[in-house]
Amino acid sequence: AFCFSTAGGVLMGKLMCWITKGKINPLIGAAGVSAVPMAARVAHNEGKKWNADNYLLMHAMGPNVAGVIGSAVAAGFLLAVF
Repeated sequence: AFCFSTAGGVLMGKLMCWITKGKINPLIGAAGVSAVPMAARVAHNEGKKWNADNYLLMHAMGPNVAGVIGSAVAAGFLLAVF
């Protein structure tokens, strides 16, 4: 599930990058996993490898927290249904 979520995030990030003509970094999509703060840190470090001027950490925390909220909503739904 973790790998599928990361891959889906990267693919959606690439789609958003294409739609906005390069204004959104696709690595931000990989940070949408609810592993706080490691997913955001990994996205930041990978971005720094390619471009030392990249500072993605705070930009990656937004999707990271959204992933946590999504996980909490999904867990609440499952608890309510079952």
